[in-house]
Amino acid sequence: MALYMIGDVQGCDSALQRLLNKISFSPSRDTLYLLGDLVNRGPDSAGVLRRLMGYGAAAQCLLGNHDLHLLAASVGARKPSRKDTLLNVLQAPDREAMLSWLRSQRMAILLEHHKKSYLMVHAGVLPAWTATKTIALAGEIETLLRSPYLGDFLHQMYDNQPNAWNAELRGTDRHRLIVNALTRLRFCTTQGEMEFETTDAADAAPPGYMPWYDVPGRKTADVTVAFGHWSTLGWLNRPDVLALDSGCVWGGCLSALQLGEDTSHHELIQVKCEQAQKPGT
Repeated sequence: MALYMIGDVQGCDSALQRLLNKISFSPSRDTLYLLGDLVNRGPDSAGVLRRLMGYGAAAQCLLGNHDLHLLAASVGARKPSRKDTLLNVLQAPDREAMLSWLRSQRMAILLEHHKKSYLMVHAGVLPAWTATKTIALAGEIETLLRSPYLGDFLHQMYDNQPNAWNAELRGTDRHRLIVNALTRLRFCTTQGEMEFETTDAADAAPPGYMPWYDVPGRKTADVTVAFGHWSTLGWLNRPDVLALDSGCVWGGCLSALQLGEDTSHHELIQVKCEQAQKPGT
């Protein structure tokens, strides 16, 4: 049995198929962990969703900001932009089945593999959160995703405030902050104040900010955090951090990391994507 983490697919179903062929993926034997942004900007979001749905428990998927954008568009909380490629989901005869499946996916996963812990999120983790706390907070959003109140929240989700964690936060403010951290975070201060405007590489941090994974004393430093979302960062392989968004939809590669016994035994497998758009989020 092989375990693979896969970076942002973003609707590039043909690249995903070629990657799975390259690793000889078998849903009866192997498990995929997809790190979010399954849909949008690529040509076949519906194809990606149908493929992953068909794999059942062999495909464990996180939701990213683009996946939540699709859910928001489906309830009228967001209007698809000219850059979006979501209509083949929103206008599909099996639209409701795909949206229901999306709502059942995860916001964070904690995996134990060969006595090592891997925390998987789409974007990042605030420095004050432990791995256990992150899973608990993600669970709050997962419960909301499956509730009758999701539409109400999606209409209020798009805001950058509050931008720092406070355990006293409740309701929409609490849920929005959790979602923003897990699906949009790149840079924050040492106090965990988030910044959402900068999408450049790690060395382009605004004054007073740094990549979230470099904050001193980060409470998830005792596990390996795997994430996507940051295409301008690209492949990053550290004992405490694995970054797997290699910019497939922007003309880069789609990446899978086969987990070995430790970081020195991981294997990176990539396929070139046919997309050639300008980099973005």
